[in-house]
Parts: sequence; structure tokens; C-alpha cells
Amino acid sequence: MNWGLIGASTIAGQYMVGAIRSYEENKIDWIVSGSAARALAFAQDHTIPQSTTELSDALSDARVSAVYISSTNEMHKGQALAAIAAGKHVLCEKPLAMTPADAAEMVRAARAAGVVFATNHHLRASGSHRTIRALIAGGKIGRVLSLRVFHAVELPEHLRGWRLDNPAAGGGVIPDITVHNADTVRFLLGEDPVFVVADMAATGLGKGVEDSAMSVWSMPSGAMVFSHESFTHPFAGSGLEVHGTEGSIFARGVMTQEPVGTVELVTSAGQVVVPYDTTRLYETVIANFNALVQGKPVLSATGTDGMKSLVIALGVREAARTGQRHTLNYGDAA
Repeated sequence: MNWGLIGASTIAGQYMVGAIRSYEENKIDWIVSGSAARALAFAQDHTIPQSTTELSDALSDARVSAVYISSTNEMHKGQALAAIAAGKHVLCEKPLAMTPADAAEMVRAARAAGVVFATNHHLRASGSHRTIRALIAGGKIGRVLSLRVFHAVELPEHLRGWRLDNPAAGGGVIPDITVHNADTVRFLLGEDPVFVVADMAATGLGKGVEDSAMSVWSMPSGAMVFSHESFTHPFAGSGLEVHGTEGSIFARGVMTQEPVGTVELVTSAGQVVVPYDTTRLYETVIANFNALVQGKPVLSATGTDGMKSLVIALGVREAARTGQRHTLNYGDAA
């Protein structure tokens, strides 16, 4: 496929350009940015033939069959709908939109147009996460009782800015990281939370948005989930634990864009380190997207998955805002 990149973002430059080009049949023809200077610099840095500030320039190019959207969150909906209307397949960064209703509109539009619309929940492409999922599904820890996921880090300087001070652009740790934790839990357990209780804080790093959050989710199976996200923890690390009636899984350093970290299985037989595939995550993301376009079933996140992770994340924010247990409504994510 020939691709257009919408958003001259850090993630596009660090990960997606190389991942797209890791497959010989893929090319990148356009970079679109709101800044002409940024678009040109990105194009020069990554040898992309054409740059523009006009989305229509890339979408009117018949050679372009897919776009990757990594602009700020409030722009996702309009850009995705324009790409879908132009007949392009779309891989969109999370969160898909500012509201579940907007995300649902994007999914419906793609379905009506007959194009693929996927969410870049890259952790589904991690060998560690897929291995953990297989351990759970294979009954290695029995019935799941609880899951703890923690993604509390210090937000790097180069990623600060709108994530910390612009609610209108979708800033805050909840739309940035809680959505990833939500999709991770759904991917590993195969079920959707019913309700959540939560708290959040703006500790000084974030201005006008939360920079830390903790929440507890109740699952239909009876399992309980604890989720912790932060932009302010330089030494906390990240990972997840899954505890069951017959064993536990301890995964450290796996909530990341790199194929790193450890997975350990503890049962009555003892403790073992579990190996996993260390293929780079974004190469798998692109391989999965190519497969989706070809009509093949894969474990990547669909638009509906992206909607549901948004429902959960915004439910966490609402529970924290009100101080009340919040029942999650997936009506727009069905």
C-alpha cells in the first residue's frame, strides 16, 4: 500500500515510518501537518516525496490507499471522516475521538464505505501481551480473580505540551494512557468492565488536566481490575499482574513501545520465566493492518475496540470527577 501520514508526530517519526517501510510493498507518499515548516522538515528527515498542510492534497492522490492519523486528539474525527469519504483505509491513533459518540460515527462511516478502520493500540502487537493472553486462555492460572496494570512513568520532555495543558486537544493522562490500559485489559481477559470507581489528580505537572489517575473496575466474570496511570512517576516502572485460582503472572516493563520486559508464571510447580516473540511492535501493527485490508482475521484493535477503550477511559474520568461509581455504557460502541 501507499500511505499518507496525517500528523508529523514523534510517534510517526520514531516508529511508524520505519514500520511501514519494513514491508517492501509499502511506500509513504505524503506527510500532512498543520505547519508547513514542520511538514517540510519531516519530509526531508524521512525522505517523503510530498508534504502539505492541506489534507485534501493527500486524499485526492489516487495512489494513496491508506492513511495513518497521529494528530492531536481533537482532530482525529474530522480527518478520519475525510479519509474514509475519500475511500482510504485508516489506522488512527488512540483515543479515536473526544467522545464515544464521535468514535461511533467514524466506525459507522468506515463500515458504510467498505474501508478498514483500525485503532493503533500497539500493545496488542507485543509478544509479551500475546503470550500473557495465551497463558490465561490456556488455563495456566485457573480462573482469573484480579488484574493489576500500572503505567506510571515520567512523561518525557519532548512529549509534553498539549498533553499537559490543553483539555480542548484531548490532553491528560486518562485519554493518553488509561485508554491503553483499558484495551490491554479487554485484550487479555476478553470482557468489558461493567462499572468503575476512580480518583485523579493534577499534581503540578499537568495544568488544566489530570496527570495521575487510579481506578478499580468490576468485570462481568467477577474479576477485579486495578489501573494506575501517571505522567509524574520517574522510577515506578510499568507492568501488569494477573492473579488466578491456580497461579499468577507477573510482567514487568511490558507497557512500552519496545519488545522488552519479563514475563513470569508462578504456580504450585514453582516460578518460571516465560519466553515470548520479540518482533518490533509497530512492524506487527502494520502487518496486521495489511492483513485486515486483505480480509484476514488478526488480533489487532478495530475501530470498535477503540470506541470501547474510550468509553472506559472517559468513564474513569467521570467517576473521578463525581466521586461516584460510574456504570459504563457501550451503547455507541456496539
